[in-house]
Amino acid sequence: MPQVTDRPALLLASRIAFSYPGMELFHDLTLRVTAGVTLVRGGDGRGKTTLLNILGGSLPDATGALELNGVRLDSDGPAYRREVFHIDPRSEAYDQMTPPEFFEAMRARYPRFDARLLPALTEGLSLTPHLEKKLFMLSTGSKRKVYLAAAFAAHATLTLLDDPYASLDRASINVVARTLDAHADDTKQAWVVAMYETPDHIRLAATIDLGD
Repeated sequence: MPQVTDRPALLLASRIAFSYPGMELFHDLTLRVTAGVTLVRGGDGRGKTTLLNILGGSLPDATGALELNGVRLDSDGPAYRREVFHIDPRSEAYDQMTPPEFFEAMRARYPRFDARLLPALTEGLSLTPHLEKKLFMLSTGSKRKVYLAAAFAAHATLTLLDDPYASLDRASINVVARTLDAHADDTKQAWVVAMYETPDHIRLAATIDLGD
C-alpha cells in the first residue's frame, strides 16, 4: 500500500486494472503520486515495469483513469504524455543517434529541458568518452546513463525510472542517488522509481509496495 503523505498529488490514478493472459496484475488500483520521489518496490513479476508503462500512458489495454496536473490521459493523451519522461531502458528507438543528438531530440520534446545540466551529468556518469558514439555502440550501462542524464535534464512533471541502478558502476550509482535525493524536496516534479529493494540515501515521499 502507498504510504500516506500530506503533499498535494500531481498524478491521480483511479481504479487501474490490467491483466496479461492468465494473470491479473492490477485490479481496482488507486494511487496518488506527489511531488518528490516515490518508490515502486516489488519482486520479479509483481508488475513494477508494467505499472510504470501504465502511468506513462503507453499501455492502452489498461483500464482506469489517469490525471496528471489536471490533464486526463483519456481526454487529451498527447498533452498528458508531453508531461511524462519515460524511456524503456531496452529501447532501440534512438540507437542511430549519438548522445548529443539524443539530448537535442529530448530538448525539442520537453520545453523545460535544461541543457546546462548536461556537462556535469555526462561527466559524473562517465559518458564524456562516448559522446561521439551512436547509442547502439554503447554498453547496456552506458546507454542507460544517456537516458538517465536526459531524464534529469528534462524537468518533466512526471519522470518514470525503471531500475535506474541496473548495469551501472558504483560511482554512477552514487551520482544517480545524489541526484534523485536532490529532487526529494521538489514541489512541481514527481519522480517514480521502480526497484526491487528500497534504495539507501534517497529521501522518499512515498512507497508503493507491490509485494515479493
